[in-house]
Amino acid sequence: MAADQVVKKEEDEVVKVSVHGKSHIMPTKKLGRRECQLITFDLPYLAFYYNQKLLFYKGSDFEDMVGRLKDGLGVVLEEFYQLAGKLEKDEDGVFKVVYDDEMEGVEVLEASADQISVSDLTDVECTSMMKDMVPYTQVLNFEGLHKPLLVLQFTKLRDGLALGCAFNHAILDGTSTWHFMSSWAEICNGADSVSVPPFLERTKARKTRVKLDLPLNPAAAPPNGTAGPPPLLRERIFRFSESQINQIKSTLNKTPSDGSKPFSTFQSLSTHVWLAVTRARQLKPEDVTVYTVFADCRKRVDPPMPESYFGNLIQAIFTVTAAGLLYANPPEFAAAMIQKAIVTHDAKVINKRNDDWESNPIIFPVQRRRSELRCGGKLAEVQGGKTGVGSIDMEISLEAGAMEKLEKDKEFLMEV
Repeated sequence: MAADQVVKKEEDEVVKVSVHGKSHIMPTKKLGRRECQLITFDLPYLAFYYNQKLLFYKGSDFEDMVGRLKDGLGVVLEEFYQLAGKLEKDEDGVFKVVYDDEMEGVEVLEASADQISVSDLTDVECTSMMKDMVPYTQVLNFEGLHKPLLVLQFTKLRDGLALGCAFNHAILDGTSTWHFMSSWAEICNGADSVSVPPFLERTKARKTRVKLDLPLNPAAAPPNGTAGPPPLLRERIFRFSESQINQIKSTLNKTPSDGSKPFSTFQSLSTHVWLAVTRARQLKPEDVTVYTVFADCRKRVDPPMPESYFGNLIQAIFTVTAAGLLYANPPEFAAAMIQKAIVTHDAKVINKRNDDWESNPIIFPVQRRRSELRCGGKLAEVQGGKTGVGSIDMEISLEAGAMEKLEKDKEFLMEV
């Protein structure tokens, strides 16, 4: 097989990413048939896109690196076998993840982009040149009924390897994703087995069986019966050094919050971004703005679940206010709202949210959900920064006009 994709390296330079091989990886030992019901924490993500990750490794022997990664993958899948399975529905219409030894397993693509070095990718602030190194862009999770739940792409670089991953978000959240990745790394680095096996009993967190009838194409349903081209979005990575983050945090904590707890690094940076994006979008004072955080609920549910719980155990926490109140108040106002929303999201709130959804289970069409997100700006994805310990890289996606204003905001960029 061969598929050529084009990636822009510079404004006037074009780089070709060539996909030239495909294989499948299964656990190294037979496991038989295994089934696990998807629960309320999982089901809303059926109409989300596959969750994508991209990692870079330096090295000169691409074939050796790929061989070691494939060998390690087969071993780690003995524990994380759900990633080698498929989605199915039982006789009652309840979704489940199923593994069987006769399935194909994890799909692995091999590609090359020999003109690109690791530094070309890690130094850029624009993410467009990375997109064709990650498989399954804009593939919906419900398609896991007939597509693999994990797809990997190994792309050969001039001085290393790019590992693009696409995970079906209906079967795992970010915590489970990184548990899998760190376990895979353990095996590749010489361990005989996974040190912390995944906890696979999802129904320990929620037992309710929910029947879902999805449309044939959840992406096709327009919001409120209307259709139209989506606005043009731009993505960019903003980097905050440890000293900048400490400055944001210390400035915010000069004035105590309504509670006795100081604002955390996450709450401080969230406030910094929320205010800047609100300015960039030039919202009117009466416009409603929403800041959304996806919170890990493993220790919030009752009884609490182990960190090794494999699946989705997250919920969205919404902080809502009028833009005019953000304009009229000091930053501590926004920070206090974010802090309160996070702190008060306990087992009682989580259960109430689940009870309400189970009484009327609705999966929002992806077009509608994306439209809502655009109204508030896409939630930024936060990762540890490349500039050193304590630094943070934040990928933000906004409409083009708002992004242009954000890029010129000296307060946000901390150039004042």
